[in-house]
Amino acid sequence: MFKNGVLTPDMVSQGEPVTVEYDGLLSRCGADHIYLHYGFDGWHDSRTIPMSHRPVAGYMATVVADGSEEVNFCFKDSANNWDNNSGWNWNCKIK
Repeated sequence: MFKNGVLTPDMVSQGEPVTVEYDGLLSRCGADHIYLHYGFDGWHDSRTIPMSHRPVAGYMATVVADGSEEVNFCFKDSANNWDNNSGWNWNCKIK
């Protein structure tokens, strides 16, 4: 699970669900909707999906680790503002 900049565990298993929780800059600035933008192995097959809003704990989405090496992701809001970790995005290894 990725939560507020920390991924636990630090590797995910191929073909298994990965839950991403977000309560970062975009949600703290009052975004009405947050989207998870994700892909695999260097952003191949990238997609953008809406995250579910949870009033107490920010936003959440679950995806399947379909890549062979890593999951790549960042966040955007409905006004097309991005939180991409200062251009580094977020990446987690797939085992």
